[in-house]
Amino acid sequence: MSDTTIDIDTMEFQRDLDARGLNCPLPILKAKKALAEMESGQVLRIVATDTGSVRDFQAFAKQTGNALLAHTVQNGEFTFLMRRK
Repeated sequence: MSDTTIDIDTMEFQRDLDARGLNCPLPILKAKKALAEMESGQVLRIVATDTGSVRDFQAFAKQTGNALLAHTVQNGEFTFLMRRK
């Protein structure tokens, strides 16, 4: 993640993925599929409830080269912004 602060609530994204209620590895698999259908540079927003999703998405970003721009947690929901490489 970069050093710049990103306001996750106002950043634009081109696609939205609702992974709430899904357990590992489903949020990652669905994100991988969604990113594959997007163009380079586009941003995907993922909302998940799996408590391991922060660690999973950090590892996923490292492994795939897609940028994890930001993540937040609020009321048990984890929101991620990923930019397709």
